[in-house]
Amino acid sequence: MSLNPYLFFDGNCREVFEFYRAVFGGEYLIVQTFRDGPADLDVPEPEKDRIMHICLPIGSGMLMGSDSTSVFGSHPVQGTNFSISVVGESREHCDGLFAGLSEGGTVKLPMAETFWGSYFGNLTDRFGINWMINYELPRR
Repeated sequence: MSLNPYLFFDGNCREVFEFYRAVFGGEYLIVQTFRDGPADLDVPEPEKDRIMHICLPIGSGMLMGSDSTSVFGSHPVQGTNFSISVVGESREHCDGLFAGLSEGGTVKLPMAETFWGSYFGNLTDRFGINWMINYELPRR
C-alpha cells in the first residue's frame, strides 16, 4: 500500500508540475489531458487540453495532479486543493479502506471500475480530509 498526495488546480496544473519537475528532477510516469478521455466526459473544447491526470515519481512516492473543468463543478481553492491517494493491494482491501474512511463522512464517488482501468472511489472523511482509493486492475 502507498499514500500519495494528489493536487488539484484551475487550469495551471501543467505549469505547476513543470516547476516541481525542475526542482525534483525525473520524468513523468503519465500525462493525460481531458482530450485523451472518453467522449462522454463532455468537457468543453477550450478545457480539453487541461490536465486530467499527471504523475511525477519523487523518491519512493508519487506526486499526482489534475486540473478542474466546468463540467465537474467547483473550482479548487488554494490550501484545500488536495486529496490523499491510497493505492490498495486488492479490490477487497480497497473496499475495506473505503468503508472505514467513509464512516461518518461523505461518499463522492463509490468504488467502481473506471475507463482508465482501475477500481476507484473517492470520499471526504468525517474530519474533512479528501481521500482517493485506487486499485489498478489486471490488464485483460
